[in-house]
Amino acid sequence: MTKYRAIFFDLGKTILYPKSAWQAVFLRANKALACSLDEQDIPIDKNTFPYEFAERLNRYYVDRETTLRELGIMQLLEQLLAEKGFDDTPGPKLRVALNAFYAITQQNWLLEEDAYPVLDALKLMGFKLALLSNAADDADVQALIDKYRLRHYFDFVRSSAKVGYRKPHAHIFNEALSAMNLFPEQCVMVGDTLDADILGANKLDIYSVWINRRVNRETKTLVDIHPKAVIQKLDELPQLLLSISDGFG
Repeated sequence: MTKYRAIFFDLGKTILYPKSAWQAVFLRANKALACSLDEQDIPIDKNTFPYEFAERLNRYYVDRETTLRELGIMQLLEQLLAEKGFDDTPGPKLRVALNAFYAITQQNWLLEEDAYPVLDALKLMGFKLALLSNAADDADVQALIDKYRLRHYFDFVRSSAKVGYRKPHAHIFNEALSAMNLFPEQCVMVGDTLDADILGANKLDIYSVWINRRVNRETKTLVDIHPKAVIQKLDELPQLLLSISDGFG
C-alpha cells in the first residue's frame, strides 16, 4: 500500500468557515473600498462604485470557473478605474483600498474548532502539510494564515492568485508536488469543493478527501465527481489516514 507523506488542504470551508452569509459582508467591503479610494484622492462616486465593483466581481467569479484563470482582484480594480478615467492609479493606493475591503471580509472567517488539534496531530504523525487555496488575492490568504496562526503548520502555501490558475487546474497542485519533492500518489487532498479540490486531485491521482460539513444539500447531491473518501469534520481525518496508509515518513 502507498505510503502517504503529505496532506494538501483547502482553506475556506475546510480550515476556516464563514460565520454569516456573504452578500451583506461584501456590500460593506465594497463600500469600505470606495471610501478608501476617495480618501486617497481618487474621486469615484462613493454611492455607485460599490455596486459597480460588485457587478465586475460577480462577472469575474463566473468567468474564472470556466477559464480556471485567476487574474486577481487587483487587476479587476485597476481595469474598472481605468474605464472611469482614472488611468495609471498607483499600485500602493490600490493595495490600501483592497486592504480596506479585506479588513471587512476577513472578520467573517472563523477557524474550525478542530483545526489546531488535527493539524498538530498530523505533524506528530510525520506528515508534510500544504495549503492550496483558490482566492482572488494572495495578500488576503497570507493575512488569514497569519491571523489564525497557521503558518508554522505548513511546509508550502500557494494561492491561485499567486500562480494565476485555479483548482482543478493541475498547475497549483504541481507546484506543491515539485516544491515538496513528492509524487501525486504520496499525497492526500482535503477540501470542500467537488469541482475544484476533488476533481483536481482525482485527475492527478492524488487521494481525494471531501469534507462536507459546510456544503449545502444541493451540492451534496452531485455525484458525477467521486472523492476517494468523505468526512464531515477534520477530526475524522487522522483515523482515515491510518486506515488507508501502511506507514508514514
